[in-house]
Amino acid sequence: MTVLPTPRGPLSHAVITALADGPGEGLPDAGAVGAADPYGDDAQLALYTLYELHYRGFEGVPDDREWDPALLTVRRELERSFLSALRADTPGGRTAQEALDELLVEPVEQTGVSHHLARDGELWQMREYVMLRSLYHLKEADPHLWVVPRLRGRAKAGMVAIEYDEFGGGRADRIHSQLFANLMADLGLDTDYGHYLDEAPAEALVTVNLMSLFGLHRALRGALIGHFAAVEITSSPGSRRLAAAMSRLEAGPAAEHFYAEHVEADAVHEQVVRHEVVAGLLADEPFLDADVAFGADATGFVEDRLARHLLAAWEEGRSALREGRTVSAAGPR
Repeated sequence: MTVLPTPRGPLSHAVITALADGPGEGLPDAGAVGAADPYGDDAQLALYTLYELHYRGFEGVPDDREWDPALLTVRRELERSFLSALRADTPGGRTAQEALDELLVEPVEQTGVSHHLARDGELWQMREYVMLRSLYHLKEADPHLWVVPRLRGRAKAGMVAIEYDEFGGGRADRIHSQLFANLMADLGLDTDYGHYLDEAPAEALVTVNLMSLFGLHRALRGALIGHFAAVEITSSPGSRRLAAAMSRLEAGPAAEHFYAEHVEADAVHEQVVRHEVVAGLLADEPFLDADVAFGADATGFVEDRLARHLLAAWEEGRSALREGRTVSAAGPR
């Protein structure tokens, strides 16, 4: 289990203190949550910490705190604030097909993180990127499983088929989160689940909290499918560039393999998710069309925020980690 993180403000301090010391007074109310930046470090860490109770939990925190009514009340307020901000910041009024079709077209300017790392990124930048993405990839596919009981027919069959691949096709050594841990080992990074939580800025936490938010709520099943589709559709070309970057930087065979594996696998998954999962869901529940579009658009929005954070820091020659803790390019490999 992961140790409890270091608080980043009054909201996260109250939540972490409650988990460390047991039930008590002082948890934030709706007013305190509403006054905080929904994308800020404090609110996002508080939400991440509460969500983690539904995954592997924290060292020294009893399992039954997962369903503590007081903590769930705080989580509800944090989620309301987060979801309201996401809806305000993503475009509306278009169909799921329009949102997903847009993702099939690669931007002309080629200025994203994978382009930078493939073209001229440095090893320390790649290591920072992997550290921050580890919060996502070491639980990759886990939150998407929550949607399976909420689907039926084609959507359920297609979703399970893709998830079977994500979980290694029945082989523990092929689970994608394990492949990512192998990648981290090649780069000399700690492979423990959640190890780099304190280093991750809010922009990285948001990308993980988004899929937890969508996955935990049946009412957001359409948004979860939109998120899943967006990830699968955009993964293959980005993975091709990151595999090339790993090769150029001589990061190691496991580091290169993780992304090479996703080039082929996600090209297949993209077809299944569009024609079976999304199409099957909307055939059964056509009223979820706007929710699927929202999930895809929200995914692009939060990923773009993280990309801007990373590239702005690297262009200035500084670390993108919290507190500017630089990862040495000459570190262990």
